[in-house]
Amino acid sequence: MGLIVWLVVGGVVGWLASIVMRTDGQQGIFLNVIVGIVGAFIGGLLFGANINSGVITPTTFLVSLVGAIVLLAIVNLVRRGTVR
Repeated sequence: MGLIVWLVVGGVVGWLASIVMRTDGQQGIFLNVIVGIVGAFIGGLLFGANINSGVITPTTFLVSLVGAIVLLAIVNLVRRGTVR
């Protein structure tokens, strides 16, 4: 059950981050899930939050979202030379 929750929340977080960073038209659902999960990991590293507790709270959701936005900003910076 935990894997399904990771995939669903990762997809939502990745989708919201792609909307914020205006890359939504370039990504599919698979890439949104990957961005959300990797972004959650990056957010956990940045903020020292334990996002792997298995419980989704507004704090862990926001940490994951910020991490996904940072990930997309880095990808845009490398790909285009601007954060956008």
